[in-house]
Amino acid sequence: MLTIPKSYSVLGLPVHIMTNYIDWLLDGIKQGRGTHVVTLNAEMTIQAEKNQALAAVIKNAELVIPDGSGVVLYLRYLLRQKVRRLPGIELAEKLLEATAEQAKPATIFFYGGSPEIAEKAAQIWRKQIPNLNIIGTHSGYHSLQQEQQLLQHLAEIKPQLIFVALGVPKQELWIAKNRHLCPHSTWVGVGGSFDIWSGRKTRAPRWLANNNLEWLYRLYQDPWRWRRMLALPEFAYKSLIYRFGYNTLRNCKY
Repeated sequence: MLTIPKSYSVLGLPVHIMTNYIDWLLDGIKQGRGTHVVTLNAEMTIQAEKNQALAAVIKNAELVIPDGSGVVLYLRYLLRQKVRRLPGIELAEKLLEATAEQAKPATIFFYGGSPEIAEKAAQIWRKQIPNLNIIGTHSGYHSLQQEQQLLQHLAEIKPQLIFVALGVPKQELWIAKNRHLCPHSTWVGVGGSFDIWSGRKTRAPRWLANNNLEWLYRLYQDPWRWRRMLALPEFAYKSLIYRFGYNTLRNCKY
């Protein structure tokens, strides 16, 4: 079994830093080590300050990866850690590719997104990687009765890898509430990944992502996000206060 990843605090939330997340997750899938994967960015961090239930879920997650540029910059320049950004969609893609290369590919389930999007994303992946073992999909739009049927279905088939695309914080809270149904599974919140995989949306050009401006492209695609984007300057301000304000207070002599 691989070593437990070391965690560092970003505004009071853990972020795990390791050289190979994929091998660690593959080992967990093979061992049946129940895992909740959270992809942390600045927006989620600020949400967690105002949503104690979300904060508790993040703190209890077995793996929290540095998804957003703000989180990575905090770790690099305030905590002096060598870390690379790993967007949740890239983690999910690498994990899908890696599972298909195993002697016995893991069983996979896609849940979330608008009607037919999860199934379309699954179909595209199946065409790209025929050996991929996606055993089911389900839309994120449904009645309470349909959700109960979904939960019963998951409990029966127990996929080893479950991608949940409900958006933050709904997907994190939903996973925490229902992961007991498949206690040995790996659950990953993947946000809008199904939209991109299905072709409904596109990712930001690489040059924007490399310059920490992927958020600008998301705002271009979804102008309604502007209120949520206010979390970015708030995160930057609170990062400085949290880091340097705490050190100043700690060093004060009375």
